[in-house]
Amino acid sequence: MTRRLQVFYVALILALLAAPIAVILGVSLNAQQSLRFPPTELSLRWYGALFRDPDWLGPLRNSLVIAATSSLLAVVVALPLALHVWARGGWLSRVLYTLGVAPFMLPPVISALGYLVFWVTLGMYGQMGATIVSHGVFLVTLPVVTISLGLGAVDIALIEAARTMGATRWQVLRTVVLPLLVPYMVSGYAFAFVLSLNEYIIAYMVAGFTVETLPIKIFNSLRYGYTPIMGVVSVLFVVLAALVFGLIGRFGNLPRLLGADRVKE
Repeated sequence: MTRRLQVFYVALILALLAAPIAVILGVSLNAQQSLRFPPTELSLRWYGALFRDPDWLGPLRNSLVIAATSSLLAVVVALPLALHVWARGGWLSRVLYTLGVAPFMLPPVISALGYLVFWVTLGMYGQMGATIVSHGVFLVTLPVVTISLGLGAVDIALIEAARTMGATRWQVLRTVVLPLLVPYMVSGYAFAFVLSLNEYIIAYMVAGFTVETLPIKIFNSLRYGYTPIMGVVSVLFVVLAALVFGLIGRFGNLPRLLGADRVKE
C-alpha cells in the first residue's frame, strides 16, 4: 500500500468516525426545536436549557450518581479479586478471574434479564440501589483488567526487598503494591464511569422509567417529542469521554493499559 493510499484510508476512517459527532453537534446548535441538520440558525439556547429544565436535570443527576457510585463499587470488587489472582495463582484464581471478566463475555441483554429477575425476586425492582449494583457488577471487568495489568508490571524485587527489611504482608501491600496500582485503579474507575453514563439496556431493564437516566430520557424524548437537548446531552457525553481518555493517555501508561507487555522508552 502506497503512502498516499495509506493517508487516504486513514482520513476516510477518521471522517466516518467524526461524521456522526458532527451531525449531533449541528443538531444541538439549532435555534428552533427540531432535529434538523444542517442547522438553519445557530444558537446555544439548548445548552442552557439542559441545566434549567427539571425534566432533564433529574436524569442528569441520576446518571452521575449511578456512574460515580457503581464505578467505585466495581473498583472495590475488582481490587481484592485481582490481588488474589496475582498472589495465589492456581485453578481457583483462574476461575475467579474468568468470573471477573464474564460480564463482558455475555450480551448485555442477557445480563440485564438476569438482573431483572434477581431484583424482582428481592422486591427491589425500580430502585436506584439496584441499578448501581447492577452497573457495578457489569462493569467490574474494566478495573479487573486494568488492575491485573498493573499487578503484572510490579517489580517483584521491590516486594522481596520490603520483606527482607522486615515488612509484613499488609505493610508490603499498603506501602509498595497499592501505591503502584493507583494509576490503574483510577483508569479502571474512569473507564467504568464513562461506560456507565452511556449504558442503557441494564438501566432500562432494572429500573425502567422509575429511575430515569440520560440514555433512557433520550429514548423517551424520541418517542414523545423531539428536542435539540438530546444532541446537547450526546455532545456532553462525547466531550466527557474524550476528556477522561485524553487525561489517561496524557498522564497514564496508555500502551500498558491496552495490554502491551513492554513499552519502549
